[in-house]
Formats: sequence, structure tokens, C-alpha cells
Amino acid sequence: MGHVAWFLFAIGCMGSASSTVFLGLALLGTIRFRGQSGEQARAVSKLQDSDLPPVSILKPLHGNETQLEKNIESFFQQDYPAYEILLAVDHEDDAALPIALAVCARYPAIPSRVLVTGEPPWPNPPAYSFARMAEVATHEILVTSDSDVIVSPSYLREVVPPLMDPKIGMLTCVYRGLNRGGLWSNMDAIGMSVEMTAGVMVANLLEGIKFGLGPTIVVRRDALEGIGGYRSLGDYFSNDFAIGNMIAAEGREIVLSRHIITHVVPPMSFKKMWHRQVRWATGTRRSRPLGHLGTGLIFATPFGILAAITGPAVHHGLLGAGLLGWSILNRMIESMLIGWGVTRSRESLTRPWLYPLRDLLGFSVWLASYMSRSMRWRDGRFELVRGGKILQRDRNGNVIHMGAS
Repeated sequence: MGHVAWFLFAIGCMGSASSTVFLGLALLGTIRFRGQSGEQARAVSKLQDSDLPPVSILKPLHGNETQLEKNIESFFQQDYPAYEILLAVDHEDDAALPIALAVCARYPAIPSRVLVTGEPPWPNPPAYSFARMAEVATHEILVTSDSDVIVSPSYLREVVPPLMDPKIGMLTCVYRGLNRGGLWSNMDAIGMSVEMTAGVMVANLLEGIKFGLGPTIVVRRDALEGIGGYRSLGDYFSNDFAIGNMIAAEGREIVLSRHIITHVVPPMSFKKMWHRQVRWATGTRRSRPLGHLGTGLIFATPFGILAAITGPAVHHGLLGAGLLGWSILNRMIESMLIGWGVTRSRESLTRPWLYPLRDLLGFSVWLASYMSRSMRWRDGRFELVRGGKILQRDRNGNVIHMGAS
């Protein structure tokens, strides 16, 4: 029993140390991001409207989501000289269709079009929607965005200019969660504003950005064609990660934008929040297995708790209690550093004590991601296979779509 207690205490100490290292890297990553943001701001300030290229916004829709009309409308209110908006739904009875048509009619000066694309023949429905919209898009710079995000009028003016450099193939943005529900929605939102963003800051510091984040991906059409178009993403669950990975592999640079997206988090129960979190984590595990495995060492709260519980058994109760206290402080610092210092999430600044709870939840989600490879997404049931590819099954378990092996 004594050996077990020492082993568990050692794990608690190791996890406390690794999460402290991660906090330090997140701080350095934030400093680097702020420096890059300043450079981008200075470059944008030198541009005239006549310098800015026209762009096409591609936005797939599915159902009547929380504040969908307001989300769509924010893209029609851009302070940008020339752009078009393409929206797509799978079927004519989709609840998002009349909302999209109404918003388009409200802004006749903005070229727009709504497509009904039909049942997606690929495992990843959004990738198919993007492909269909890209076929009719007029311009060479494509801005893809999820339906559950809202942007400021300066959005296009900030995310498009880096793509004017032909060496840069893609740009993506971090995002903050906007809670539109209760406690569990808030846990989801805090995860976006802090946990996810901290990981991006560290990745940007250590190796640069080699992936995309779904709320916004801006891509040059020639870079997209260089990886085989959106069809090359149709077999992947995390198509946003895959497109960045493929473009980086082709030798094109990927920029992390200074613009922060607002991701609207709808009201949800614990069950819905849990399944959503595990779905994302499972997708990450299949897309980058080694990186996801290492993620287990960035959490602080569970290791602090473990050290506090086992400390008295190995005659280090004071040290264990100290590690628990530090783990909580560690996460509160990260909440303010990342949640406010990067994503400007007011919740992260005013209630940083929530993040240690979110950290404990995040660790539980990480563990759960290793327990199943099947999931529900939209109206379908999917199974993840090697490399982050997916196959889709019907209600009877029969394969409908299958990613290439």
C-alpha cells in the first residue's frame, strides 16, 4: 500500500510540475501572439480600400441555432469594400433556410446566394457544403466560417490582408465562448476561451500553426487546389485540422490572426455538453494521437487533488496541500492570462475561480476520449478510424459513408 501511495503522490507531483511548465509556455506564447498581432495591425493600417482583394464568404447552415439570424447578419455588416456571401443548407426543409433568405433580402447591396446542396455524399457534411459553394464562388480568397459564430465589422479587414502574400496559404482565428445558457454551457464556453486557446498559444510558440480552427479559416484558392480541394477533406471528422495540416505539408505558411471570433454557446444540459466535449476530444485523439496523449500532462487541478489526497499517506501532507493550492492558483492565472489577455472573455477575468472546475472537467473529457470511437454528430452516427477519418452508420449499424482507408 505504501508503494502505491508513493507512486500516486509522485504522479501528482509530476503533473503539478508539467502543468506549471505549460503555464509558463502559455505566457510566452501569449507574448509572441501579442507581438504578431501588433505587426498585423500595423500592416492593415497601411492598406487603402483599393488594395483589398474581393473575397467570398462560405457558410454552411444546419437548423435554427441560437441567435442564428444575428450571427448571419454580422457577416453582412462588414466594413470591407467588396465581398460576396454564399450560404448552404442540405435540404429545402431545413429550418435555417428561411432565416438565411430573409437576411439576404435585407441586404440587397451585398451579393449573396443560398444553395440547397442535397444529401451529402461524403462522411463530413460541412466539407461537402464548402465544396459546392466554392464551385460557384467568384473570388480567389475564400473565407469559411461556422454558423454559430458572430463577428465584428472589422472582421474581413483584419483576416484577409495576410492572404495577399502568395507564400501564405491559410489563416485561422482563435475564439472566445459566449455563454447563452446556464452552468454547463458556461463550462463549454470557458473551455473555448481558455483551455483551447492556451493550447493554440503554445503550439504557435513551439512550432507555428499547422492546423485550422473551424470558426474561421481563410484560404487562397490556389492553396486549396494544391491539396485536392475540399474533396480531400470529405473523409475527415476534424476537417478544420486536416486542411491546415495538408496546406502546411505543401510548404505554405499558415497565419494565426489577431482577430478574435465570438463562438455562441447555446443552452445545454450536462449530457449534451459532455457528449459535445468528448466528440471533439475523440476527434483530436484520432487526428494527432501523440499530441493528444501529451495533453494529459497540461491539466493542473486533478494532479493537485491527487497530491493532496496521497500526501498524508507518505508523510508529505503539507506539500500535498500546497500543490493543491498551487494547482488552483495556476488555473486562475491561466484563466486571466489567456481568457482575458488573449480572447478578452470577461467571464475569465471576473470569475477565474470557475476555471479550476473546468480544468477538472477537461481532464475527465480527456480520459473519456480513450474509451470510445463512435459518436453522434448532427443527425448521424459516426465512427472514427485511423488518421482522423470517419465512417457513417445508419440506425441499424450499416455503413453509409466510409472514409478512404
